[in-house]
Amino acid sequence: MRAVVGSGPVGTAVARLLVERGEQVRLITRSGNGPDLPGLEKVRANASDPSALTGLVEGADTLFSCGGPAYDRWPVDWPPLGASLIETAAATGAVLLTTGNLYAYGVPDGPMKEGDPERPNSVKGRVRSKLWADALAAHRAGRIRTAEVRGSDYLGTGAVSFFTVGVLPGVLAGKRTLIPADLDAPHSWTSVTDVARTLVAVASDETAWGRTWHVPSPAPTSLRDLTTQAAAIAGVQAPRLASMPPAVLWLAGLVNKSARGVRELQYQFRRPFVLDSSQAEGAFGMEPVPTAEALAETVAAIRPDGR
Repeated sequence: MRAVVGSGPVGTAVARLLVERGEQVRLITRSGNGPDLPGLEKVRANASDPSALTGLVEGADTLFSCGGPAYDRWPVDWPPLGASLIETAAATGAVLLTTGNLYAYGVPDGPMKEGDPERPNSVKGRVRSKLWADALAAHRAGRIRTAEVRGSDYLGTGAVSFFTVGVLPGVLAGKRTLIPADLDAPHSWTSVTDVARTLVAVASDETAWGRTWHVPSPAPTSLRDLTTQAAAIAGVQAPRLASMPPAVLWLAGLVNKSARGVRELQYQFRRPFVLDSSQAEGAFGMEPVPTAEALAETVAAIRPDGR
């Protein structure tokens, strides 16, 4: 049996992939919601409660951490959730596979590789770095077995990212879109499907535990090129884009918490932000979903009526 925490895009993709392989899957969420799939058991619980989580994970060989607190609640809510996941893995013997991101590296000075120094320059980056450090320490002490899978900004069904929430809706509506970014800087994009595939591949290979892995991702694509492709897929006019000056975003952050969240991480879009995933591609024989395919899924999910 496999246990999956979180029914967002990654948790849903992991659950779907496992069910399609004939696995018994228990999906654990605060709401008890999730996709209706044969063989999928949906359970309502608070994963930050180690007693409750341990009882639900007992008997599972793998615990996939695919959920997380609200973006603005990370500093408060992630530490108890991370501790609960580690405690549960220690109590049950389940291998803990965590869905991570690239925040811990801070501002990159080239393509990001596994094993690069972690130099977080944001509150969220420090939170993510500490979560992995705690899990890795428990692994090295022999308390748990764990690994973390890291991807860049998501594309695909249900993907929630700066692009899918803050850029794409305006482009599809034909609106002039002001973006706090260098529109021509190369940027890596990761398919939600590939995140799920990598998590499952790492879970099945004990030689892959005790380290981080980067999700296989295609060659980087600039925001200008990505939005142009999206408009063509949707059959709408070419995007009308403009780069938002940093000062404007800073001022918006004084009154808007979403803008504040983007503000501390805008370095990711002001300069090249490239993920090197060659290690995982070689280790697991994975080819990433092409950007055009993942983008088409993204557009279809946002515009289910095709208009």
